[in-house]
Amino acid sequence: MGQLSDDPERARRAAERSCGECSACCSVLRVDELAKPAGRDCVHQRSAGGCGIHELRPPICRAYHCLWLQGGLEDDERPDRTGGLVDLEAVGAGVQLSIRELRAGALDAEPALQAIAERYRNEMPVRVTDTADLEDPDRPFRVLLADGIEQRVAGERIEIFECGELREVRRMRWLERLGRRASIWRRRRALARLEKKGAS
Repeated sequence: MGQLSDDPERARRAAERSCGECSACCSVLRVDELAKPAGRDCVHQRSAGGCGIHELRPPICRAYHCLWLQGGLEDDERPDRTGGLVDLEAVGAGVQLSIRELRAGALDAEPALQAIAERYRNEMPVRVTDTADLEDPDRPFRVLLADGIEQRVAGERIEIFECGELREVRRMRWLERLGRRASIWRRRRALARLEKKGAS
């Protein structure tokens, strides 16, 4: 997994793939040019899947490629089939796998999504969120780690599980809290600008 960019099989799959009927990213992404907040359906999404302005879509839509489209997942692991949009994301000096559930509880309900998480969690953290309200800084998320460790985070509270058993409850460290609060401030400013743009 660590050498995904050098994987010739991945490159072959990526060259052969197109979004088809999947439009999961159209709901998940924030698109400032369309005044579309993250986690809300785009007005240009077609009911049967796909984009109504595909040829004229904004740059962020053109540039975005989920891990499936990049060839990093198996053919049958397209987001609309697994119930989760999967990406690799830079976090500080490292990388994590991000799974954004298209339906609440998708990870627990979908064996294909569980298989993806299991393949990656021993090499990097797997962060699981839903798309119910991406602008809510206190919405809960999960982090799956190696050796059956899982963190469930809500606000500044962290519950640590080992093989499904609750082992510890703690508050974020002060540096994590500071970083979280700075992130919330930046997100609120961006959302205010987006709402202002949508109103004009």
